[in-house]
Amino acid sequence: QWNNPLATWDPQDFCNISKIVLPKDAYWSPYLFILERVNGQNLNFDYTVIMHNGSFNLTQPFQVTLTCSLMILKFPFDTQKCNLSIASFLHPVTDLVVRIKRSPDEMMRKSLSFLLTDGEWKFTNLSIVESFEETDYEKYSVFTFVISMERRPILYVLNLILPTCGLYLLDMAVLFGPSALEDKISLQIAIILGSSMLAVILNDILPTSSNKPPIIGTH
Repeated sequence: QWNNPLATWDPQDFCNISKIVLPKDAYWSPYLFILERVNGQNLNFDYTVIMHNGSFNLTQPFQVTLTCSLMILKFPFDTQKCNLSIASFLHPVTDLVVRIKRSPDEMMRKSLSFLLTDGEWKFTNLSIVESFEETDYEKYSVFTFVISMERRPILYVLNLILPTCGLYLLDMAVLFGPSALEDKISLQIAIILGSSMLAVILNDILPTSSNKPPIIGTH
């Protein structure tokens, strides 16, 4: 939303029309960049609402894929923070200063209303950092959404941690049990095969987008 003092009119002179909708290209509008954007698409909603007092309201939906640096050392009990930074590098602060209209708490409640399914991640917090990015010649307005997410570990506990602990407890029970040596060897081979198969499955499930491997994969 922004104001243009050159696009005003008196509604009484135009049949009490106080609002019009025009294509986005009919007037100037800021071009915004998402810095962490990898790919995505803009949905077709290229219209601007213009009020009689010169207020412009533009809604532009985006569906994007972002980059995020993960720390999965504590997987599956990890908490991640991802940034979504929006700036307009075509307009320096002398021409355009971007401000957030809603408070972080209001945006948090609004964001939670869009989460229709309970997936692997739990959306825990949303904070906003306003800053300025300086280049060699100009300074630009940037605001960053810091999104905090917590992984739901119950699936990995039931399918991964408990079976692994059960295999190793069975391994120790067989090793120190009173059975004959031949029975111990056959059971140990079966446990080794089960552990190997679990390691193959573990290699496919564990996230790889991190500089350090998770503890559960190391040990």
